[in-house]
Amino acid sequence: MPFGTLSFWPILIAAIAGFAFGAAWYGTLGRHWMAAAGIDAAEMERRQASMGPVPLPYLITFAALIVMAWMFAGVLLHLSLGGMSVSFRSGMISGFFLWLGFVITSMAVNHAFQGARGMLTLIDGGHWLGVLLIQGAILGWWGVR
Repeated sequence: MPFGTLSFWPILIAAIAGFAFGAAWYGTLGRHWMAAAGIDAAEMERRQASMGPVPLPYLITFAALIVMAWMFAGVLLHLSLGGMSVSFRSGMISGFFLWLGFVITSMAVNHAFQGARGMLTLIDGGHWLGVLLIQGAILGWWGVR
């Protein structure tokens, strides 16, 4: 099933894999994230209770991961048109460079102005690095046309 000139399936799989990674990452580091964000367990429970049966942040996250995977596939497609071979390795390298050049730099600026703790930037930044490496591996392995 084509999605423009890109296949929809690797994009969807990359988004699902990124979402699953985020669940595992924050499931493991949830208490550390709450401490770094300055949120106690009671506040977190209040926030979750106010979200309703299908928490909007999870829907927004999944939609954002689909857009991220789609744009990442587009970047790989453009790189392949320029002569780069798209592979598992080049997908992961591209994911790292996208994270370093755009994601962690933006997060560092935002967190600095918000007065966030450095640990919050490390936890959230590590999450996005993992997502981009996973998406890059999937999109690179699957290939783009």
